[in-house]
Amino acid sequence: MSFEDQLRATSVEIGTATINVLNQLPESEILHAMAHAMNGGKRLRGYLVIESAGLFGVPRTVTIQAAVAIECLHAYSLVHDDLPTMDDDDLRRGQPTVHVKWDDATAILAGDALQTLAFEVLGGLDASGDVRAALILSLAKASGAAGMVLGQAQDIAAETARERLSLDEITALQANKTGALIRWSAEAGAILGQGDKTALTRYATALGLAFQIADDLLDVTGDEAQTGKRVGKDAGAGKATFVDHLGVNGARTRAEELVNEAVSALESFDARADGLRDAARFVVERRF
Repeated sequence: MSFEDQLRATSVEIGTATINVLNQLPESEILHAMAHAMNGGKRLRGYLVIESAGLFGVPRTVTIQAAVAIECLHAYSLVHDDLPTMDDDDLRRGQPTVHVKWDDATAILAGDALQTLAFEVLGGLDASGDVRAALILSLAKASGAAGMVLGQAQDIAAETARERLSLDEITALQANKTGALIRWSAEAGAILGQGDKTALTRYATALGLAFQIADDLLDVTGDEAQTGKRVGKDAGAGKATFVDHLGVNGARTRAEELVNEAVSALESFDARADGLRDAARFVVERRF
């Protein structure tokens, strides 16, 4: 099975588990908006949770639920990121964004509900109290004012800054906005398995940066039909990107270097880590 087939199969598995979670909630328009936001996508973060946990022998029934949690958190961030007061996007995963299909208020509430649902799912994991607490605390830090939310605020501020961000500043911004949740996704496996997360942190730090560089490249060279979202948005908003600083070829080279760093970080693991190695290579080769 190719990596893309493996990722697709895992995505379907996470999607089914997500539907089961959503079906436990009261019927409402907010629920429909939540389901819409959760539909589609690569579910790469969930895949990283499952594959990293597999290194420590964590039961798949547990890791699937943790994968659902991170995908809920990620979906919330996208719903809010797409709002007119943020990035003002009308297309996500090949379908209308939540505020376009419904309205701004529904999008805000659906995002809020997905965020809290992520922590509810983690709180109900079939794991020890210490493990559940560690997952909840670490995800709160990764997604909040010291992680993803900080990165989004930095990104918004950069649009109106007098000077464009330097390469180091963009790297720091994206380590928060994109990298924090990717790091959590890989580290979650070690937390679930109560093992050493050092190698997975190194892996995910490099992977998160490579992922964002690939996103910047797709915004310049990608096809809207494949990406499922508008392209050329960064240039239109006047955002400084890795492509601005490094050029297309330089950005590709840097992304490939980071993938090599990510793969090297896993050298202490055997073939069980091949899925994570393939995920790193996929990040720079993807077209969506």
